[in-house]
Amino acid sequence: MRILITGGAGFIGSHLTGLLSSETVTILDDLSAGRLENIPDDANFVCCDVKSPLARDVVKNGHFDAIVHLAAQTMVPASMEDPKKDMEDNIEGTVNILEASRKYGVKRIIFSSSAAVYGDIAPECLPVRETEPLCPVSFYGLSKMTCENYIRLYQKAYGLSYVIFRFANVYGERQGNGGEGGVVSVFARQLAEGKSPTVYGNGQQTRDFIYAGDIANGIRKALFSKTANITCNLSTGREVTVKDAADRLLRLSGLSKPICYAAAREGDIFRSALCSKMAGKYLGWASETDWQKGLERTYSYFEKEYRRERDAMPPANGIPADGLETDKTVTDNNITDNRRKKNTKY
Repeated sequence: MRILITGGAGFIGSHLTGLLSSETVTILDDLSAGRLENIPDDANFVCCDVKSPLARDVVKNGHFDAIVHLAAQTMVPASMEDPKKDMEDNIEGTVNILEASRKYGVKRIIFSSSAAVYGDIAPECLPVRETEPLCPVSFYGLSKMTCENYIRLYQKAYGLSYVIFRFANVYGERQGNGGEGGVVSVFARQLAEGKSPTVYGNGQQTRDFIYAGDIANGIRKALFSKTANITCNLSTGREVTVKDAADRLLRLSGLSKPICYAAAREGDIFRSALCSKMAGKYLGWASETDWQKGLERTYSYFEKEYRRERDAMPPANGIPADGLETDKTVTDNNITDNRRKKNTKY
């Protein structure tokens, strides 16, 4: 199968590509959040913005069977600070991919939506099902809801098949500071640096934390399933408090640090948990990774990353501990990375 993954150099994309090694994969990413080292050696790579004409050319010339559309602005606070940019990145980017898909024969699109489309849900409705009315309380949630509606209308008007996944709060290795599950990576990074974790609000707000590898497995199943034109939650169905995440990571770090509390952020929902029975019914999917095991993998990754970054920092005055001077003329332009050579030309 020929597959295009937008945002494939990012967090979830890096977990997905590892499951698609036997397929022909092209990654489209502007590297604003993604990293070159997340791109497999056997994948084609195009560095461009998902909103650009070049992105349409990639679809035109790639003859893809399916597109996994992960590229997005994923931070609720950023959407509240700049709704216009959130709209441009999420809605315009998605419509650009949809237009190219219908014009150039793509058979299926897998779209990454979010629990944010539900907004604040009454406790008696948790874990929330896909049939629950949508009422986003952030511009991020609104943009994802709008993209969902575009996709459904493209299916009705042009026959483009789809699977829409509403992700719960995704966490795991290689996660950046943003995204809805980003609190785990933020805590892990803070603790790896020897700092106290910062909780916004009282810490009793709940999230449905799901490991990125489980999300990637759900996407893989959707790519090869005959089932189409469905909207499914990918989640564990369990509420976990943000404080629990901080406490567990504190124990993993071995540090005796107090949790720092800050004012709650605008647009954040208070409780969240999603029902994933529909994904089980139609795709045979279920979350598999234990919460504690997932946190252990995640913290271990960020601890190693911090040590690597610390050890790579140039010493003061250019003189390392071994007494040999470092080359001050080295710049990013001097660095050779094999992955830069495989930027596919379209």
